[in-house]
Amino acid sequence: MEARLSPSPAAGLQRHVLSAAIVAAAFLVVSVWTAAIDWRYLYFSAYLWFGFIYGMSLQYGRFCMASAIRDLFAVGVPRMAVGIMIAVVLFSLVSAAVTVGGKSTFHASPIGLYSVIGGAIFGFGMVFTGGCASGSLYKTGEGSVAALLVVLSLSFAQAFFVDLGGVANALVPAGWAASAAAKNMPAALSVSDGWYDQFLAGYIWDLKAVTVGAVLGFASPVASAFVGNALLNAVLPALLILALIYARWYRKGYLRNHKVRAPGLRTELAGGWSMVTASRRTAIAGLVLGVAAGLQMWVMQTLQQAFGVNNVGELLQALGHAQGLSIQDTAFDPGYFYVTTQEAQGAGWVLAQLGMNVTDNIFFGLDNGIPSPLVNPVLWMSVSVIGGAAVMALLNNEFKLKFPTTEVALWAIFGGILMGIGARVGIGCNIGAFFATVTNGDPSGWLFGLGMTGGGWLGVKFFNWWIERKMARETPLGL
Repeated sequence: MEARLSPSPAAGLQRHVLSAAIVAAAFLVVSVWTAAIDWRYLYFSAYLWFGFIYGMSLQYGRFCMASAIRDLFAVGVPRMAVGIMIAVVLFSLVSAAVTVGGKSTFHASPIGLYSVIGGAIFGFGMVFTGGCASGSLYKTGEGSVAALLVVLSLSFAQAFFVDLGGVANALVPAGWAASAAAKNMPAALSVSDGWYDQFLAGYIWDLKAVTVGAVLGFASPVASAFVGNALLNAVLPALLILALIYARWYRKGYLRNHKVRAPGLRTELAGGWSMVTASRRTAIAGLVLGVAAGLQMWVMQTLQQAFGVNNVGELLQALGHAQGLSIQDTAFDPGYFYVTTQEAQGAGWVLAQLGMNVTDNIFFGLDNGIPSPLVNPVLWMSVSVIGGAAVMALLNNEFKLKFPTTEVALWAIFGGILMGIGARVGIGCNIGAFFATVTNGDPSGWLFGLGMTGGGWLGVKFFNWWIERKMARETPLGL
């Protein structure tokens, strides 16, 4: 019999490189083809290619806030949390420069307890999924079907939640209902029969949205952006968190490994630097994410000015794609790295095709719309995050189609639903309500981050209890 030769590692690598090139080429074809139809589609391509960069960076650094919280509280590993703080510092500095240049697209979120509650629900849920909102996207790009289930359940949970009414209205405080009724909303919206509508119109809209730079009233825009928004709201808190992580989770091991008994300031600084540089890939990912996220604001604002629009809804109308816009002829268009809202739009569009009326609420009907996924540039960004992650995973030989067990699939769906609810209560996710918010001087981001961390801690405790309980039930007595 002839011996069968197994494929060589070099041949496998060549196939992966070819597959990565095909994926990247597909996105390039979309950009070139749409630009050839109308050059204003460059606005769509800008979202697409920034998403591609985010996807590559997230996968390269295994960058995930769920992993950061789980690793800290479950096994005491600070690598991911350190990488996130690096990204926060860099994004804040680039954002400050963009703001000073008059190119920022950021809008502050209202400050209130809802951020903590939404963050806690989101953080609790993401422990069970094994990935945050952005982490689930990049893991889908690696071939994880469980991560795809998270993305889908998160998306549809949002779409159903924002249209929730009926029995849920019994939970609406009288003050919310009265405040919402006083807003004189358009007749096409069923605000009085929607829990989430009354939450938005009767509570969120009555809260104040500020940035630290604006509160401190700096006369100089440079001081407001760099000192107030970047230094005070992002850099110093991030450094404080890094110092806490070092003292609680890294210092003891560092001093033991280096056999230091009486550490001085120089040793402590060396230990801190060692912690920051412990994972080269995570540090590089944080660097790229921070810089790219800031630059995206500059690019999107520049394109808006070049095309003479303030929102993609105006651009969609000009391109002949008015269907699916909100009552205000707008569509979701943050202008920076964002996750979850555009995915809720996609789920809402699917439900509308199935005959459901999902536009009689504030979230879809008044604010974000449900444009077709084919002409939703922000949804293009989510898809390209998956594509960019797939390319990087293929190049690193880390792509593998992985199907979950029934139990893992159920956890993914359950956690995704909680993440979707938390994202809507918290008006964003780990990206929109924390990362992009904190780095642009908005203190509400730290409230969401506090809730997300607390919810993640509870999730780790619950999950550990569940595993121990399951193992005890499966282990025969006497063993």
